[in-house]
Amino acid sequence: MRHALTAVLAAVSFSSIAIAQTPAASVPATPAPTIAPPAQSDIGAAVAKDMDGLMTLYRDLHANPELSLQEVNTAAKLAKRLKALKYDVTEKVGGTGVVAVMKNGSGPVLLIRADMDGLPVVEQTGLEFASKVRTKTAAGVETGVMHACGHDTHMTAFIETAKLLAGAKDKWKGTLVMILQPAEEVGKGARDMLEDGLYTRFPKPTHAIAFHDAANIAAGQIGYTPGYALANVDSVDILVKGLGGHGAYPQTTRDPIVLGSRIVTSLQTLISREQDPQDPAVVTVGSFQAGAKHNIIPDEAKLLLTVRSYSDETRAKLIEGIKRISRGEAIAAGVPDDRMPVVSVQDEFTPSTYNPPEFAEQMAGVLKGHFPDGRVIKTAAVMGGEDFSRYYRADKSINSFIFWVGGVPADKMAAAAAGQASLPSLHSPFWAPEADKVIATASEAMTVLALDILKKD
Repeated sequence: MRHALTAVLAAVSFSSIAIAQTPAASVPATPAPTIAPPAQSDIGAAVAKDMDGLMTLYRDLHANPELSLQEVNTAAKLAKRLKALKYDVTEKVGGTGVVAVMKNGSGPVLLIRADMDGLPVVEQTGLEFASKVRTKTAAGVETGVMHACGHDTHMTAFIETAKLLAGAKDKWKGTLVMILQPAEEVGKGARDMLEDGLYTRFPKPTHAIAFHDAANIAAGQIGYTPGYALANVDSVDILVKGLGGHGAYPQTTRDPIVLGSRIVTSLQTLISREQDPQDPAVVTVGSFQAGAKHNIIPDEAKLLLTVRSYSDETRAKLIEGIKRISRGEAIAAGVPDDRMPVVSVQDEFTPSTYNPPEFAEQMAGVLKGHFPDGRVIKTAAVMGGEDFSRYYRADKSINSFIFWVGGVPADKMAAAAAGQASLPSLHSPFWAPEADKVIATASEAMTVLALDILKKD
């Protein structure tokens, strides 16, 4: 899930969502209703039988994360498993992406996706199998690496779903397109796979499903959101130009720090005075970089923003507003035309994720019909980002659905509800979901949904 790696789930900031990382932060907990004891379905029983092996796989994935665009070993490891299940497997799609196809007669084409990348976070969970991996980012910065967004649970449940469906071909017809996607956290993986021919080299989906673990929902619960579920995520840079000089003689300068401060303050009015309160949006300045010495006014300052919205119209309005305010404040400060601020929208844009409402309610109905009362709840949209959105946006005739599976242990959920503890967010070095419940619930849910979408007449 992507954040623009700045605040995915701290705003939720599922995910991704997304992509900058958030420190340990409290996230509002979704209250957990009383959940009836689960009835053991045939699918649930099959998952339960596989749990020892699944947890071994999970611990291995968790201990050996790889950063975005570097998922070489992860992809190879999982591609081997898919080949053993008799899928037609193609590797290195859009970089390290894997596409596994299983045809089983005529019928719908269902895409099921899991993301593979970890985050540049030093793990502090205290787990016996905690990641000790260290590597360098694309920018050359040495860092620890952690599955702080739960992609290890996504991949493990994905493999179990692939296994269950491969073993139940008498119960469905159509085509499965199982994809392991790189680089969700930087908003590039889905785009890269689509650009590498995902919809032309392989069967084009009629349906697409995925899940994301949740750091504010009780372990084993399922959350769904019709309509907009996750936000547009933009990373915006503002280069504020001034005229530097001695701090003792500010009258000889045009101070970019003062100008940058004015811009930061004025940007808040985009939300408070220009945005419809019923159309949520966020403009956060996450970094203000300027100067190197007490008594020197620098020539430049740099602001780094994360901008969140749902509709494309609101996104365009916010970006135009950032440019307008930056220029207007510079004019008011007496900055000449050739020193106007430069506003750059970075390439790592993640579009908002939309669950077509009718299909979302249909899928929720399938889940509610399968799981006991209280296991499936409707949840609010979040300001995190997820590039699963791109599979629907590439062709809006596709019925697309992403849902949440809670990962918060019951005792921690109760402590948070009582105000005795804060819950770590996704992207936190302390995030440790109750992985067995996430994996078991997600495996069963995705299999149930797949069998409904691909059901025989």
